[in-house]
Amino acid sequence: MAFASGFRRILSLSPSTPFASSVVVVGSQMLASIRHNSTLTSPKLFISGLSRTTNDESLWNTFSQFGKPVEAKVIIDRVSGRSKGFGFVTYETLEEAEKAREGMSGKYLDGWVIFVDPAKPREPKPPPPRQPQAQPSESGYRVNKTIGWSG
Repeated sequence: MAFASGFRRILSLSPSTPFASSVVVVGSQMLASIRHNSTLTSPKLFISGLSRTTNDESLWNTFSQFGKPVEAKVIIDRVSGRSKGFGFVTYETLEEAEKAREGMSGKYLDGWVIFVDPAKPREPKPPPPRQPQAQPSESGYRVNKTIGWSG
């Protein structure tokens, strides 16, 4: 509770207060440096916050205003056949991807606010753990260590 009231007090300071203005300046400089350091290394963008009704065509049409997309793909759930709420857009150049990222992040698409970030490469899945093999007992029979009934 004390932390929340202290945080609220800092936020309620007027910009004319020297401390408040330095907090605002430091905060904006920090955000600007984070934004500046996060440059794209690939022309592929990750789009999150998509509506369930958004499809590949609407994603393509929306992002084509910033350049020529090579691919626009909404990820679909295999079972329900609906959008999972995210997708990818790939451009020909990094400059087009950066313009699209700046132009569309935090904007509305099909009534939902979307977020545009650099796509990260897919990490390989670790192999499944191996199940230990049942060792034969002295009599030559394997011991079944299953617990419970399979009724």
